[in-house]
Amino acid sequence: MTNGFDVERIRKDFPVLSRELPGGRPLIYLDSGNSAQKPTQVVEAMREHLAMHYANVGRAMHALGAESTEAYETAREKIAAFVGAPSPGEVVFTKNASEALNLVAYSFGNRACDDPRFRMGPGDEIVISEMEHHSNIVPWQMLAQRTGATLRWFSVTDEGRLDLSNLDELVTERTRIVSIAHQSNVLGTVNPVAPVLARVREVGALMMLDASQSVPHQQVDVAALGVDFLAFTGHKVVGPSGIGVLWGRAELLEAMPPFMGGGEMIEAVWMDRSTYAPAPHKFEAGTPPIVEAVGLGAAVDYLGDIGMAEIVRHERELTAHALGALAEVPGLKVIGPLDLADRGGTVSFTLDGIHPHDVGQILDDSFGVAVRVGHHCARPLHLRFGIPATTRASFYLYNTPAEIDALVRGLHHVRKVFA
Repeated sequence: MTNGFDVERIRKDFPVLSRELPGGRPLIYLDSGNSAQKPTQVVEAMREHLAMHYANVGRAMHALGAESTEAYETAREKIAAFVGAPSPGEVVFTKNASEALNLVAYSFGNRACDDPRFRMGPGDEIVISEMEHHSNIVPWQMLAQRTGATLRWFSVTDEGRLDLSNLDELVTERTRIVSIAHQSNVLGTVNPVAPVLARVREVGALMMLDASQSVPHQQVDVAALGVDFLAFTGHKVVGPSGIGVLWGRAELLEAMPPFMGGGEMIEAVWMDRSTYAPAPHKFEAGTPPIVEAVGLGAAVDYLGDIGMAEIVRHERELTAHALGALAEVPGLKVIGPLDLADRGGTVSFTLDGIHPHDVGQILDDSFGVAVRVGHHCARPLHLRFGIPATTRASFYLYNTPAEIDALVRGLHHVRKVFA
């Protein structure tokens, strides 16, 4: 328990945490950076909508349609409030964070968009970083290939921090957009937004944050951050999979072309042309993820009721405990910051001479500890550190110090197995 934060009470909201794995092992879930578990409040909100209120949104002219549309748009309002958006109209529901990032990338160099801020061609540059996961790399690679623009990269220091020593040389008048992770999914590093944004504004570019790993774990306020776009996914925020969020400044969303066509994203359709609904609806082609939006609304309600400040404080205690305990494991090397400054509760590491796949298998089979192993969809970052893979433990509001102790006992056992 941390001050008013009662982790044992919170754990009762997550039914899966009470189950046993085959062989009677209790589940120790340390893989929330991959996908978070779901509280009963989210499950019940989705069940209730499916059972009692479900109909298509924005088009069904009957009572159920009105109820469903109201629930869908109420979810949008909740998410806007959760991230400090000035207006619900700046919140676009997508399939996931990857789709949100692709949507923005699609707007650049697009003939359907005549706004000069989205001009992209040979000589123009896109800037990302070595610590991005693939969803914030591949869309920009595809954009560069499509337009002839150049993709440039922030480096990462040996300590796992964003290297800003060449910020002015990297972000120049040729830069059209900078897109970086708010928090690394491998290193746990929380990146400094202000100095990068200041340089972005100096050169007249746009800035996007991939907040998939930050929105679940800290209070994110888009107005305070001052960036142009922000993307995150629902399933890491104790919400369902199949839904993500793109937040964008209203004037930019209005300037951007639709990403896909069909459904209620139109204003009017003729045989030879169409006009489009205002944002955010022009980006939500077809039947949107209705029940998933309701579930995501319930998820942010749940986190908001607990309090993001309390969640941050709890995760910092867990992370401090983990960094101290893991330091006692011989041959273990943490890849990322070794202190609590500007980092979240994601800890990736290697164990001398033992492949992470073997580490993860033994932790799961013998101790019921679920971690993620591999390159975590961030292969360039692993190449930067000269390693093929890491083991990653990622903590959330429902984890306890005892679970981290179980992880450490498991790692000592892994070493004995491979001694």
